[in-house]
Amino acid sequence: MENSSEFAIPTKPKDVSLQELRDRLAEFAEVRGWVQHHSPRNLLLALVGEVGELSEIFQWKGEVARGLPNWSPDDKEHLEEELSDVLLYLIRLADVCGLDLGQAALTKIIKNARKYPIADQSSSSSSSSLTTNN
Repeated sequence: MENSSEFAIPTKPKDVSLQELRDRLAEFAEVRGWVQHHSPRNLLLALVGEVGELSEIFQWKGEVARGLPNWSPDDKEHLEEELSDVLLYLIRLADVCGLDLGQAALTKIIKNARKYPIADQSSSSSSSSLTTNN
């Protein structure tokens, strides 16, 4: 990572916006001359690879309790890193495609709320994902 304060790790937690992450990723790629390699296809393939690495963490573990109470600090840190890789590639892909990922996510939540109204909750308790295939 850069030695400049621009890429310094914050000393105390703060809320981070998708826009801030997008801007930092764009600058990170720009100053390294990587923009030429950040085509939608290349970013998607990198994202898929990172999802594979994330999947490996859970492979063979069976069900995992919320909050990961039986995980070591090192295991949790590894998970944070892989989740971050997935998030960062997703944000970069959306940016390179010219999409507002935050707005798209909010729109998708609204569409899902209309598709799965609260009144239907008892009849569809087996389907509890945040998103759908549509």
